[in-house]
Amino acid sequence: MTARVPGRRPLAVVARLAVWALAAAAAVVVLWLAWIAISIAWYRHQPPRETSFMAQRMNEARVKNPKAELRYQWVPYTRISPQLKRAMIAAEDANFVDHEGFDWDGIALALEKNQKKGRIVAGGSTITQQLAKNLFLSPSRSYLRKAEEAAITVLLEAILTKQRIFELYLNVIEWGSGVFGAEAAAQRHFGITAAQLSAEQAARLAAMAPNPRFYERNPGAPGLIRKIGIIVARMPGAELP
Repeated sequence: MTARVPGRRPLAVVARLAVWALAAAAAVVVLWLAWIAISIAWYRHQPPRETSFMAQRMNEARVKNPKAELRYQWVPYTRISPQLKRAMIAAEDANFVDHEGFDWDGIALALEKNQKKGRIVAGGSTITQQLAKNLFLSPSRSYLRKAEEAAITVLLEAILTKQRIFELYLNVIEWGSGVFGAEAAAQRHFGITAAQLSAEQAARLAAMAPNPRFYERNPGAPGLIRKIGIIVARMPGAELP
């Protein structure tokens, strides 16, 4: 007769439950990634009706004003000024056409700046990473959200062309309170279409992009004016997809 080892059965049950829990978590991750991939595939030929970031901003606005509406109008890549394309590349992601979603040199530089300042002053995010956040995530900062952003970035680069990623980006990023995309931004700030933006106007929009609602309220901010000049100087060297 074999002696029974005390505690073996409970331990076996706990181990089995742990395996099932891990399997369930893995299944959830796989299903989530599949949903993201299907959505990105849809965006190959269709514009987003609304992004996660737009929905969050809309919810915030309607707390104060139930009738608040977004300004968002999709325009194709050919109807966006080349000046704005150059300005955004120069300001946000100079290596956009060369990297595969992550600019490791830029990330290292951002980490160095943050370490020197003792706080987050630079993110090092590429245009593809910013698009991932805008389409599917929230602006909150956490290790989990950064992991989600990284996974979506890989899928965006795998499924879409660089030009399509840039086209989506230019059409969905925030450019003021309730203002999303190049067309709405051009009309809101200059009274013209996205195709008509001049170099200086494009540079102003690019300079506003990191903090658009603040700069909308403070169009003469010294930091904004300084950034506009830097971006204008860099625009001729910007490589477009």
